[in-house]
Amino acid sequence: MAAGAAAGAWVLVLSLWGAVVGDQNITARIGKPLVLNCKGAPKKPPQQLEWKLNTGRTEAWKVLSPQGGPWDSVARVLPNGSLLLPTVGIQDEGTFRCRAMSRNGKETKSNYRVRVYQIPGKPEIVDPASELMAGVPDKVGTCVSKGGYPAGTLSWHLDGKTLIPDGKGVSVKEETKRHPETGLFTLRSELMVTPARGGAPHPTFSCSFSPGLPRRRALHTAPIQLRVWEPVPLEEVLLVVEPEGGAVAPGGTVTLTCEAPAQPPPQIHWIKDGMPLPLPPSSVLLLPEVGPEDQGTYSCVATHPSHGPQESHAVSVSIIETGEGGPTAGEGLDKVREKQTDLSMTEGMVNKKGTEGPRKPGGGRGGAHGAESAQGA
Repeated sequence: MAAGAAAGAWVLVLSLWGAVVGDQNITARIGKPLVLNCKGAPKKPPQQLEWKLNTGRTEAWKVLSPQGGPWDSVARVLPNGSLLLPTVGIQDEGTFRCRAMSRNGKETKSNYRVRVYQIPGKPEIVDPASELMAGVPDKVGTCVSKGGYPAGTLSWHLDGKTLIPDGKGVSVKEETKRHPETGLFTLRSELMVTPARGGAPHPTFSCSFSPGLPRRRALHTAPIQLRVWEPVPLEEVLLVVEPEGGAVAPGGTVTLTCEAPAQPPPQIHWIKDGMPLPLPPSSVLLLPEVGPEDQGTYSCVATHPSHGPQESHAVSVSIIETGEGGPTAGEGLDKVREKQTDLSMTEGMVNKKGTEGPRKPGGGRGGAHGAESAQGA
């Protein structure tokens, strides 16, 4: 009974020091104490034993014994012959050996291979997407893990199943950095996917960190659920002119609206008399203060990423003769460029608020804005 109580007390005392180990391969947490047992050593002095260390702190074998002093704050031999490392660090990875002689002259050797680890914080997905387009490659997000050692690995999951990068529908861009002072690792993994058409409309993505040492649980991010849009094909490009017929008095305003409903929204460019106009992409072309130089045949070209360019029918813009003089040649395109620049900036602000269904303009600047919000720049 007394022997059992003494043994229990001994285990309790050693547990206060940290991990008490006797196996060949040891893992220790960074910043925690570690005790290595010298097998066969007498529990009390006098003792004949010697510890030899070959770690990241040494250029050759470092020798420690009960008769010698401690090695700074790195390690020291305890009264029972065990070796104490008060605070384990990355530089303490290496080999530890103890050779002890018992009272009856029997020699016992102990060999330890020590590796250290640090559990990082919970990984997270930064800059996540909110929606994806079927058939179009896009970024899901970037998984980040900070403060781990060894580096470990990051893995992506779709609806609970591990995603395997194939370079086509699934691709991953990885980055590993090590802190110059602490030696701890930061991992980043950017996921790109191309959702299949007709697939799940609301897929759930998550990411996990697996430590670089065995028997350690993986850490998981919070899942994110995205919406997958099915692309709407570009069937017809319709050009609407206001006023109807495109005929106005000198100095009047003509609004051309290119209707090309599709997902994702196509880019719209304009053509006059067979030549592209040097204007920013826009689904609305506003011709203010129409003069003779604005007369001609207009059309629009909608370019969709999965369908290519498609041109509308042509419409004519003409002036109703009143006998009054119009603006000089060359002034018309300058006015159009000025108005289109203002219009494009306004359309960009409208697009940030969401996308509505296409409608014909109600006339003037207000109608142009309504049509553009349906198409996008």
